[in-house]
Amino acid sequence: MAVALALSACGGGGEGQTGATGAASSGGLEKTQLLVGVVPVPSSASLFIAEKRGFFKEEGLTVKTEIIQAPTAVMPKIVNGSMDAFMTSYVVLMTINDSGAAKLKLFQHTMGGAPNVSGVVVAKGSPIKTVADLKGKTVGVNVLKALGQTVTNAHLQEAGVKPEEVKFVPVPFADQLGALSTGKVDAAWLVEPFLSAAKKSGSTQIVDTTSGVTEGVPIDGWGVTEQWLTKYPKTAAAFHRALAKAQEVAGADRRAIDEVVPTYTQIPADTAAAMTLGTFTMEPDRASVQKLADLMHGYGYLKAKVDVGRLFASVGE
Repeated sequence: MAVALALSACGGGGEGQTGATGAASSGGLEKTQLLVGVVPVPSSASLFIAEKRGFFKEEGLTVKTEIIQAPTAVMPKIVNGSMDAFMTSYVVLMTINDSGAAKLKLFQHTMGGAPNVSGVVVAKGSPIKTVADLKGKTVGVNVLKALGQTVTNAHLQEAGVKPEEVKFVPVPFADQLGALSTGKVDAAWLVEPFLSAAKKSGSTQIVDTTSGVTEGVPIDGWGVTEQWLTKYPKTAAAFHRALAKAQEVAGADRRAIDEVVPTYTQIPADTAAAMTLGTFTMEPDRASVQKLADLMHGYGYLKAKVDVGRLFASVGE
């Protein structure tokens, strides 16, 4: 996942096998048991809200979860249909589609960027004061040619620095502060809760990469394959109703998110309640999605231009 891959799981469901149930299934659903890949980040909260509040049960669904770090790590399960749906960043979904590995659709939006959700930090006392000062420097990102590098490049260009004038290196989020303190990197791109932890330890944020030129950048959503949508239309509609209902709760009640995040991540309850979150809306801003796609193509991370209208699933209710 482009946003916080380094987080690991401590709970929130176990592995399970999907099962078809035929015409006798609840409400005529093609299948009632689903396996969903969950990245242990706040964006996944809607699924656990839906489970906690009985929204899946109301639709006749039993949802089991498997903790994943990114859909790219479980592509065989996604392609063969043994994993029904999965949390994905917009960046990863577009990258997979561009590679031809699968034909994926964004099933339900979860989280968009908000101020101070991600940013570039430098060590305490660093001579680097602005994003323009990164020229000729090394910046750590969790994954190369993903969200961090894309949004940082946009701010570099705005400051008159060419992306190729900065060296990006992959460093897991959990190792970024160590890399800063030892001089392995001059700056680091971080997301919450790592960003707050870095600032608390004395690091200085020099640019907010989810504001300004990258304000409202789309971050995550639930993905499915085109094949799965075609094969299980009634199940898809029921699953979408439950997720959408939970997404509405997440968007209206921050406490609902805070309650579930500690159950499937290693984020403590007090940290979950204090960290900055992105925006939980029902739909992303399509112009922002197109802007992200165009940035990725412009930097050479995607071979083909993306028509973002084709990214989103059409689900019959």
